[in-house]
Amino acid sequence: MTTTQQGTHGYEDLYPDVRRASTIDPGTVRQWDAADPLAAFRSRFAPAPEGLVFLNGASLGRLPAATADATDALVRGEWGDRLAEARTQWLDLPQRVGDELAVTVLGARPGEVVASDCTSVNLYKLGAAALRDRPGAVVLDDDNFPTDQYVLTGLAEEYGREARLVRTDPDRGPQPEQLRLAVEGGAALVSLSLVSHRSGALADMRAVQEIAHAAGALVLWDLSHAVGALPLHLTALGADLAVGSTYKHLCGGPGAPALLYVREELHSRLTQPVRGWYGHRDQLAMRHDFHPDPSIRRFLTGSPPVLSLAALRPAARLLGEAGLERIRAKSTALTGLFQRLAAELLSPYGFRLAGPSDPAARGGHLTYAHDRARALVPLIAERAGVLVDYGVPDRIRVSPAPLSTRFEDVYEAAHRIHRVLEEESA
Repeated sequence: MTTTQQGTHGYEDLYPDVRRASTIDPGTVRQWDAADPLAAFRSRFAPAPEGLVFLNGASLGRLPAATADATDALVRGEWGDRLAEARTQWLDLPQRVGDELAVTVLGARPGEVVASDCTSVNLYKLGAAALRDRPGAVVLDDDNFPTDQYVLTGLAEEYGREARLVRTDPDRGPQPEQLRLAVEGGAALVSLSLVSHRSGALADMRAVQEIAHAAGALVLWDLSHAVGALPLHLTALGADLAVGSTYKHLCGGPGAPALLYVREELHSRLTQPVRGWYGHRDQLAMRHDFHPDPSIRRFLTGSPPVLSLAALRPAARLLGEAGLERIRAKSTALTGLFQRLAAELLSPYGFRLAGPSDPAARGGHLTYAHDRARALVPLIAERAGVLVDYGVPDRIRVSPAPLSTRFEDVYEAAHRIHRVLEEESA
C-alpha cells in the first residue's frame, strides 16, 4: 500500500543528479555534498566519534548541539535558581511542546497535540478512548510493532472486543483489500503504523481512513517511524488519532516523551481511562471529583518529564527550520544512493532489499534481508565503523539522517560494508 499524500515532492528539484547519475565515484558524491541545500545543518549536531558512519537514525536520532544548552539552562537557570517557583511555568509544557510538534512536523492544528508519557501508554489511552466511544472490533496487522500488538490485543480483551489481525506482507505492508475484509461487519478501531518499523513500507493514510470510516471505525496511527522523516498532514487528511516516539527521527533523546494527537472535533466525546490531575479542568483546585478538561489536556495524566521535554524542543525547531519537504527530498536521495550501491556491491553477498524499491513507497529507512544479519550488524560496526540496525530474524535496517549525513558518508559506508563481506567470503 503506497501513498502520494506524503510523497517525495522536491526530490528532482533539489537532488536531480543523485537519481540521474550514470556513474558514482568519490568526486561525484563530494560535488553533491557541496551543492546540498541542507549541508549547513550537519554542523548543528554533536559530532560523531571519529571514523564512524551513523546510518541508524530510525533507532535513536543524533544529538543536536543545542540540546545540551537547553537542558542546562532549565536545570541551572530555572530549577537551580528559581527552585519551586519554577513549577508554574512547566504546567503547560506538554501542550506548548505539542503545539510546536503540531505545526513543525505533524501538519496539525495547535491544541491537537501533547507530548507526554511513552508510546505504549499513549496507545492504551487512545485505544481505550475509541472503544469507550463506539462498539465493534479492534483491527490491527501482524507487522505492527510488538508493543502495539500487545497493548491493542490487551485492550480488546479488557473491553470484551474481538481483535482481528490482518496478515501483512512483511516487505510491502498492509494492502487495501486485506483491510476491507478485516473491517467487514463493522469495527471500532483500526490501528496501523504509517511507516513499517520492519520494511519501511509507507501506508496510504487517506485510503486506510476511508476504509475504516466506512466501517464506523476510528483510526489510530503509530507515527514512530514517520514523524520527522517525511511531511505529515494530519489535519488536512482528517486523521483521528495518532501516537509516536520522538527519539528517532525527531532526535528527542533517550526517554523522550511520546506524542499524542487527537483531532479537535473528537475532544468533547473521547475520554481516556487513566484519570489524573493534569487532565482535570481545574487542575490546581484539588477537587475530589474528576471533570476532564475540554481541551487536549484531558489526555494528560501526571506530572510531565520536564527535562526530557526541554531536550525535545531544539530538535523539533531544527526540523521545522530545515523543512520536512526538504528533509524528505534528501532522505529519498540518500536511501536511493545506498540502494543503487547495494545492488552493485552488496547483493552478490546475499543482501536482498526487503521493502519497497520505490522511494515514494517507503519512509526514511531501507531494510535488507540477509541470512547472517544478526552476526553481520556488530561485525560491520566493529570492522567497518558503520552503524546500522538489526531486526529479527534476518533484517538489516539502514536509516541515514538527512540533516547530519552526507552523500559521501553513504558512499563510504556501502564500500566499507562491501570490503567486510568480501573478506568474510574469502
